[in-house]
Amino acid sequence: MYGYEQSANGGYPGDPYQQAGQQGMGGGYGQQGYGAQGGGGYGEQPQAAGQSLYPEPSPPSLADAVRAFTTGSMPVEDFQAIFITSKVHCPRGDRPGFLALHNTPTPVIPMFSSLKELRRYAGKDSKHFTVSGAEVLDLLPTGYGFALDMEGEHRMVFDAKAVEQMVDFTMRRMYG
Repeated sequence: MYGYEQSANGGYPGDPYQQAGQQGMGGGYGQQGYGAQGGGGYGEQPQAAGQSLYPEPSPPSLADAVRAFTTGSMPVEDFQAIFITSKVHCPRGDRPGFLALHNTPTPVIPMFSSLKELRRYAGKDSKHFTVSGAEVLDLLPTGYGFALDMEGEHRMVFDAKAVEQMVDFTMRRMYG
């Protein structure tokens, strides 16, 4: 500070205002007063290092995204971005892997945006596994589509061609 060596408390050695602040008689030059960041002044909330005072809004849940997409209030790119980062619940049998429904024009895998939706379809004690949407796109067998929230109000069916488009979108998003 202008050629003076600063002390550990923020002032310079011998600073009368710094000494008064240490004695509880007010703030010195180097001390933080009311309203100063990190000073704990009147009306301030303690804040961890690197945290914003106002947190970022959380992205919509997959169930919210399904509702918004099926009602036309969300573009396909936004839905896909949420899908690949969301958890997807899949019913399972005794062997590892997806259960497929073959009574459709192309085979589809039932998947659910929440455990509530899964249990509505498969029952309370159903076996299931949980993966991310990106893992679904990576693990889904070629030629298969998937049905999301089959028993829900906003059911979505993606045929094999739509799944290929989602994979392409994800690859472009991840690798440019």
